[in-house]
Amino acid sequence: MKELTNQSLFLNMDQTIAGELFDQTTYPWEILSLIKDFILKKGPTLSEEEYDHPEEDIWIAKSATIAKTATIIGPAIIGPETEVRPGAFIRGNALIGSGCVVGNSTEIKNDILFNNVQVPHYNYVGDSILGYKSHMGAGSITSNVKSDKTNVTIKNGNEKIETGRKKIGAILGDYVEVGCGTILNPGSVVGHHTNIYPLSMVRGYIKPESIYKKAGEIAEKR
Repeated sequence: MKELTNQSLFLNMDQTIAGELFDQTTYPWEILSLIKDFILKKGPTLSEEEYDHPEEDIWIAKSATIAKTATIIGPAIIGPETEVRPGAFIRGNALIGSGCVVGNSTEIKNDILFNNVQVPHYNYVGDSILGYKSHMGAGSITSNVKSDKTNVTIKNGNEKIETGRKKIGAILGDYVEVGCGTILNPGSVVGHHTNIYPLSMVRGYIKPESIYKKAGEIAEKR
């Protein structure tokens, strides 16, 4: 399971202020239950010169751009130079890095977004971790609960990894490109530098530096 560890999936651990959570855990889904407490602990330590504290449990970098029609519910930290566009809904336990884009009608819940992540158009991202410079195309979403409401398992070939969690969306490594209209099923783990074709339905673990065309048709990048 080495390929599913934090160290294998994320090449730029310095591109999030939550680096210590990745050091404390082995697998990224173990971090999802720690996000809230981390924000509540980290927020009060942020520089008052760099961050505003407009509401309880919410810290927003002064250089961030927040649309008037965006909704932000804490706990949340929004980093420098990040843009939150009209109609965005950030609904708690959201750790959003610097230089990110949270777009029109995009919903964020219990997530870590590394620096320079873009979820710019009609995305739902729940119980997920998106690595440095990952990008989700318009209308692509994470599905974070199985239809039968049982615990999510991570599928890696014939191996099934029990997570003990009912809610896991997607784990995207660094530089992942997700095509428009794609559904990332519960427990999808996508290795770094992978491209996913538009209108795909992704399930389980996808190796780094792959081109995902559809289930059973995955090519290695050259």
